[in-house]
Amino acid sequence: MFWRTRGGSEVDFVVYGDSGLHAFEVKNTGRIDSADLRGLRTFRQDYPEAEAALYRGRERLNAGGIWCLPVDDFLRRLVPDQAPLAWL
Repeated sequence: MFWRTRGGSEVDFVVYGDSGLHAFEVKNTGRIDSADLRGLRTFRQDYPEAEAALYRGRERLNAGGIWCLPVDDFLRRLVPDQAPLAWL
């Protein structure tokens, strides 16, 4: 699913299951800007366990508690029946 407020903040993917609640924002950019994380920051006000932005960059960054991960690295590390970011 995705999440959007009336004010226009949004998160691209929200995944909920046995491994918990996970929210992901996907950006088609090589650099993360603070504005790119607005939707996740808004989402985290109600759901503080939400955690990651995926982008085309090469570095793992932590921006105020939000992991910004290279999308290719994230996809290679996905394991069935395991929390999506258990490897962090």
